[in-house]
Amino acid sequence: MRRAVIAGNWKMFKKLNEADAFASEFVKNVRGVADRDIIICPPFVYLQRLVEAFKGSSVKIGAQNVFWEDQGAYTGEVSAPMLKSLEVTYVIIGHSERRQYFAETDETVNRRLIAALKGDLRPIVCIGETLTDREAGNILAVLETQVRNGLKGLSVAQASNLIIAYEPMWAIGTGKTATPEIAQEAHAHIRKILAAQFGAEASEKTIIQYGGSVKPDNIDALMAQKDIDGALVGGASLDGASFERIVKFRG
Repeated sequence: MRRAVIAGNWKMFKKLNEADAFASEFVKNVRGVADRDIIICPPFVYLQRLVEAFKGSSVKIGAQNVFWEDQGAYTGEVSAPMLKSLEVTYVIIGHSERRQYFAETDETVNRRLIAALKGDLRPIVCIGETLTDREAGNILAVLETQVRNGLKGLSVAQASNLIIAYEPMWAIGTGKTATPEIAQEAHAHIRKILAAQFGAEASEKTIIQYGGSVKPDNIDALMAQKDIDGALVGGASLDGASFERIVKFRG
């Protein structure tokens, strides 16, 4: 059985006092939750603060992005060794907003992914179609291209330890959510692509999360699906009670 992984992506939200208040309350409320992985991905400026706040708990900290070089004259970028030195353990790569606003491509996703793996970070690689893709019936082809190009050059062992986040771009921050059945169909197809690229055993080990307006009132139905192994949560992860309910999904 694959272990469920629930990750909260704070994006560019919260001031320092708000991050501190969230951490002090949330760490108490998820104490004892041991049968699933819990990750919070705050803005870079709060990484060290939250690593310290959650030390010794079941909550791990991830970054929202990583550059593909270890060091150099790359103003504004953050490298895998820097993140590792802060005891960050996960990193989001290729989020739809990075693709939409910052010209992220499958090629740069691949470069960031290779750097993250080299730096001993566990990547959460995001893929998903646009509304235009969906309406044109190109969903499966888009997902196949993103998986094949984004994960190019990985070994079977590396692929087995990946987390893939399927996040249909039309459902990010819109309030629209793929039905559990629609999400399951996409997840099953992603698993088939992984099997063709890395083998059935690796495909069965790979965690595939759903991301796209995940909320307390839809998490149970989503997690009941055969190939949905967790969630990458945006807005609902900003509220402690809301995220706690998602982390404590039933089923």
